[in-house]
Amino acid sequence: MTVPPPFDRILAAAGRQAALATEGAEAVRIGENAVIRLPGRVVARVSRPGQQQAAAREVAVARWLAAEDLPAVRALEVDQPTLVDGRAVTWWHELPPHQAGTVADVARLIRALHALTPPPGLVLGTLDPFVRLEARINDAHTLPPADRAWLRGRLDQLRTAWQELPAGLPECVVHGDAWVGNVARSADGQARLIDLERCSLGRPEWDLVSTAIKYTSFGWVRADDYARFADLYGYDVTAWDGYEVLRDIRELRMALYFAQHAPHDPAMRTEARLRLDCLRGRRGPRPWPWTPAS
Repeated sequence: MTVPPPFDRILAAAGRQAALATEGAEAVRIGENAVIRLPGRVVARVSRPGQQQAAAREVAVARWLAAEDLPAVRALEVDQPTLVDGRAVTWWHELPPHQAGTVADVARLIRALHALTPPPGLVLGTLDPFVRLEARINDAHTLPPADRAWLRGRLDQLRTAWQELPAGLPECVVHGDAWVGNVARSADGQARLIDLERCSLGRPEWDLVSTAIKYTSFGWVRADDYARFADLYGYDVTAWDGYEVLRDIRELRMALYFAQHAPHDPAMRTEARLRLDCLRGRRGPRPWPWTPAS
């Protein structure tokens, strides 16, 4: 599909700065970040406004992982990010045709990532599992005021619980959003980490909980596949005393993603209502009948 405004203008200006041809570009996905395919097997990502620092960190992480030979998306060797109208544009080598990875791929890749020591000078920042949740509640205009008030109270409860988590695995570099949708598996079986914008320093359990809840909370992952995931990583996060807190934070994030977009999408509005009802105890115990995001 053609690149819509204002991304067409931003892309053209960024391409001139980076000396990259943008004629014939095609939009792959337009969301919080715009993903655009360029000629010559190059992909551009256009960020939300004000994300230059995060974009620069993502490029730095990708280059570090390339040096460590960890399979991940690779950044172009150009001076980047490129800044246009407050939006950061980053440039990437296009991946070969691929599909979402498996839970086994996730386990192998995040185990390898967690074992790495970041080099001096790579400023990663600290993991924030609550990033943008207040904004998502504010944008959830289809929810009644009483439900939004409950969500704000729940967010406050979980922030306190996060600060009081029991001891767990040693802190390390984490991906921040580790699930099968952020692993690209090509036809030759090669699996690569993608979407590195949330890489930071923090609790490794956060990278494990995304797969765990797909088994315990929703039944999207079979018991034998989850057992293999835990075996490949070498740790079962569901047995940790802090699991329920991380589970609840991740479930809240997943519900608010749909609630944020519900005003513009009737299907997401229905799913957002279901997810909130489950969180509020109106739909019985887990596993809940949530529909996976496409």
